[in-house]
Amino acid sequence: MRKIVAFDFDGTLTNKDSLLEFIRHVRGTTALWCAFLRYVPILVLMLLKCYPHGKAKEKIFSYFFKGMSINEFNAVCQQFAASHRHLLRPKGVAAIEEAQAAGAAVVIISASVDNWVQPFFPTVKVLGTQIEVRDGLLTGRFLTENCFGQEKVNRLLAVYPDRADYHLTAYGDSQGDRELLAFADEAHYKPFRL
Repeated sequence: MRKIVAFDFDGTLTNKDSLLEFIRHVRGTTALWCAFLRYVPILVLMLLKCYPHGKAKEKIFSYFFKGMSINEFNAVCQQFAASHRHLLRPKGVAAIEEAQAAGAAVVIISASVDNWVQPFFPTVKVLGTQIEVRDGLLTGRFLTENCFGQEKVNRLLAVYPDRADYHLTAYGDSQGDRELLAFADEAHYKPFRL
């Protein structure tokens, strides 16, 4: 039977949230804090489950990146991955390498934007939140649903639809991974913590 190994990115393979670190990398710490203060009401509503997580994230993403060219965005994504390898958990990287060496299909399923996740793992299929681009510029909107919760299962099934044909191992660390972990044959919750 085919083996598929699915990993969450933020918190599972990394030791920090990559969205915040990416914003800090591109725009600086002061801009990050100013945006945090601007969006406190929405963030509080999101934490209270009164405002959709994906919509809050999209507003923050739009604030920082709407109007940027896709070429510039992809370039800063590459720079971010190259200069932030320290965010990766060594045990997580080792687990990916072991799964690949064993011949498993490896996939990272993340609520983070796939443009900055993919450069960390160029040989791994990444199913992340995708961004909308028009005329070469970021619109600030997401092209797909925020890849969180049930959407992680949906995205996996879109690529690997014949569920009876594979054994699924999943790694995750948060409520956004619960559905994926429940869907797996073998689930690992917070597996790479020290």
